[in-house]
Amino acid sequence: MIQMTEAAATKVKTFTDQSPDYQGKDFRIFVESGNCGFSYGFTFDEAKSDDEVNEAGGIRVVIDPLSAKYLNGAKVDYVEDMRGAGFVIDNPNTKSSCGCGNSVSF
Repeated sequence: MIQMTEAAATKVKTFTDQSPDYQGKDFRIFVESGNCGFSYGFTFDEAKSDDEVNEAGGIRVVIDPLSAKYLNGAKVDYVEDMRGAGFVIDNPNTKSSCGCGNSVSF
């Protein structure tokens, strides 16, 4: 369902190694309603009974049922460049993105 690049998986592992609060938790990816469409979110959390659980890049990724339908086939990368650093999703389900650069539509 979800793919993670080596850079993204390495960054998740780095976060868990550096923060006791994240250890023992799964990496959660979700979609939420934003200002002009949907936006992606990332956090560390415990899996819920209705979550979809994936192994990607050697880590457990959990996705809630609503987000799962939007994230099917997506690829998560971690990018560092002149604009900053962060997780980036290449999602084949996205129809367009907003001018703000933070929202997408499905």
